[in-house]
Amino acid sequence: MNDRLDNLKTQYDVIVIGSGLAGLTCSNMLARNGYSVLLLEHHQQLGGLASWFKRKGGHIFDVSLHGFPVGMIKTCRKYWTPEIADMIVQLKGIRFDNPQFSLTTTFDRHDFTRIMLDHFKIPQENINGFFDTARDMNFYDDQSMTVRELFQKYFPGRDDVVRLLMEPITYANGSTLDEPAISYGIVFSNFMSKGVYTVQGGTDKFIGSMEKELLKNGVDIKKRALVEKILIKDKKVAGVIANGQQIKSRAVVSNGNLKTTIHHMVGDEYFSPEFIDIAKNVRLNTSSCQVYMGLKKGDGFDYIGDLLFTSTADKFDTTKLLSKNITSRTFSIYYPETRPGHNMYSVVASTNARWEDWAYLSEEEYQSSKNYMIEDTLDCLEKYIPGVRNKIDWVEAATPKTFNRYTRHECGASFGTKFEGLKVSMDLPKEMPGLFHTGSVGIIMSGWLGAANYGVIVSNDVDKYLRS
Repeated sequence: MNDRLDNLKTQYDVIVIGSGLAGLTCSNMLARNGYSVLLLEHHQQLGGLASWFKRKGGHIFDVSLHGFPVGMIKTCRKYWTPEIADMIVQLKGIRFDNPQFSLTTTFDRHDFTRIMLDHFKIPQENINGFFDTARDMNFYDDQSMTVRELFQKYFPGRDDVVRLLMEPITYANGSTLDEPAISYGIVFSNFMSKGVYTVQGGTDKFIGSMEKELLKNGVDIKKRALVEKILIKDKKVAGVIANGQQIKSRAVVSNGNLKTTIHHMVGDEYFSPEFIDIAKNVRLNTSSCQVYMGLKKGDGFDYIGDLLFTSTADKFDTTKLLSKNITSRTFSIYYPETRPGHNMYSVVASTNARWEDWAYLSEEEYQSSKNYMIEDTLDCLEKYIPGVRNKIDWVEAATPKTFNRYTRHECGASFGTKFEGLKVSMDLPKEMPGLFHTGSVGIIMSGWLGAANYGVIVSNDVDKYLRS
């Protein structure tokens, strides 16, 4: 493989490191504003965790759990193109099945209100109070209340209601009951607006359309381009070293892991001791495990819902949710209409996971654990699609080590950092002029919508810096 980066400009206005949705959106906005932009991606394709892969037999698998709020349509229409926005469609069947309840919902405020009134017998004033409180939360609110305390205020002693309201958000961005309540409330309210949405046509078509738009707007895109160092000169950003080459720029936007950006790509010596102390204490969010299952051409199954949150745990428990001994998983169901013309069925099972449970296994233990996870997942899926084992002709698994390999996120973190990371990310250019960070960080900016919108915010900050 030729790792030389050819046909580069002498200098760029902005270099963007990483092509997750935040990096892609930031690149597009800056190019639209007339800046010269170089987008560097170490992988062979764009998208970060918004990605896909192909396997023999005609299988195409989307990576990660793809469900996001209706706001993604507006974001794509405004900051990308109407054609990209038109790919986004609603998922109508969000299904829960666990020892406490079994139900299907459209996952919007109207339907959740109906369920809490009729099924859980919650008083209307408590429901209204909860929804209104969550809707009115914003980043500048008091952060002392935890998610646990928020639930206790409106649904005291009702761990079944907590499970209904909390489990999907945990899968969406890694939230726990001990996070600040605003980190839950803002994300939950986004979903409660009009339900859960996904991409019709698959992630490959979605990201492919974004790549074409970037090229049309003049972005230089280089894949298999690993950034080893962010260059600092006269106490401000001067460019990067990628694949051993120095590339000059007036500003750098990192869409990589926040801690990796600070401690490795730049280096602690370039920041104030106070900033480094705060950055070192930023906690990483959790990672994921996934099992990808593809059915033979011509085989299928009846509609069982679009997203299926299933668990054998007696109640919602973050410790059990993260355990290597899986009790809870989410099935994303891909019917032929997900990729019109593809005419194949597939299922992706997602579970939250800890890096330390997978990173230090021997190769034999690692493969054995992956095989057990696959078999356990197939057993679980059989409950909802009887006989599915005999229809599947491709199955494989991903772990935190897999996500670390392909995204280079520290510890394979699927959702960036915990909430305290957002301020560190936003304060980065104050510490190092010309250096910006965007991506899945601080929970609020996690997921597809949060990452894309953070890309827009950072593009505006870069624009102000370059104009000054």
